[in-house]
Amino acid sequence: MRIAFLCKRQYMGKDVIADRYARLYEMPFQLARLGHTVGGFCLSYQGHDKGRWEHDAQPGSLTWESRSLGRMKVTALFAYPHRMLHRLREFAPDLLIGASDIPHVALSAWLAKRLDIPYAVDLYDNFEGFGQARIPGMIPALRHAVRRAALVTTTSQPLKDLVIGSYSAHGEVIAMPSTVDKSVFRPMDRMSCRQSLGLPVDVKLIGTAGGLYRDKGVGTLYEAWNLIVRQRNDVYLVLAGPVDPGFPPPIGERIHHLGMLPHARTAELFNALDVGAICIRDTPFGRYCFPQKAYEMLACRLPVAAARVGAMTPLLADVPSGQYDADDAEGLAHALLAQLDRPAVADVLIEDWAQLIAALEPRLQAIADNQSERLTPQAT
Repeated sequence: MRIAFLCKRQYMGKDVIADRYARLYEMPFQLARLGHTVGGFCLSYQGHDKGRWEHDAQPGSLTWESRSLGRMKVTALFAYPHRMLHRLREFAPDLLIGASDIPHVALSAWLAKRLDIPYAVDLYDNFEGFGQARIPGMIPALRHAVRRAALVTTTSQPLKDLVIGSYSAHGEVIAMPSTVDKSVFRPMDRMSCRQSLGLPVDVKLIGTAGGLYRDKGVGTLYEAWNLIVRQRNDVYLVLAGPVDPGFPPPIGERIHHLGMLPHARTAELFNALDVGAICIRDTPFGRYCFPQKAYEMLACRLPVAAARVGAMTPLLADVPSGQYDADDAEGLAHALLAQLDRPAVADVLIEDWAQLIAALEPRLQAIADNQSERLTPQAT
């Protein structure tokens, strides 16, 4: 099967192609490893160099191509669909997968119609919560494309329910949370990880990693810390990730900010902590997302304190003491301290990317096969 995969170049602050990062890389990579010929086509909004790269994915093949909007962003954006149509006619895919944001999902539907091939859509978040959704016409374009897709994968069960109920999707809809590389995120020696990161070894450490942004709910953690610091003198706070310029983290002798950490070092941090905080707000974004850090922390066997929102509620059902109501700083402080004093790790089965895509692949193959049968002249 020849598969074209369309997505943006930068995802969660990472370069999909260079960093080979997470969901947008793993889907085409694992499909190629199952023997398919996969072309990844990226559009950079940030000005990455254009080019073509071949990645080893035997027994199949994976080739990435990237273009950039450059300085003439509006002109380039309007020209891109027809450039892609010309390029895909050369590539001749049997199936197209659109991912990463509203423009790429809508573009995939437009291209598939002109190429007369089926398409699938991957929703790694509720795209209606993205800034692009405020542009007139974007939400209808998203819903139309998702509704007509042969297959839709979503990052959470709540998002699957939304797609079925509100979008009235015609095709199959599958909840497929983003997973992690379990060779990276795995249990490691706590003291060794603390020493490697320059953290104190003889105290209790709570913390988190990821975007430290107000709209993601990290303010609740900051407020909870102000409560904890007055109750316990043996607890320290550790933070890692980009900071909201207008909402800096607290400063103090018992606070360590590690800045931006490479992926593998994030695994070290989660092994260094005693409890990890997962802050989510009760917003359209929060209700339908699936925080990848939840799987990262749990794969490291780290006890967590998480907001009782969306997918987190059933995921952590067997550890109610580790949950709190969104935006409730006192509740988060209580959950963090409860996990410090009586640690409990949720018993969650975490499949790796190879397992997830191996289960998805037969469905994609069936879609392409059905299209081939439709186009094959019937014997008389």
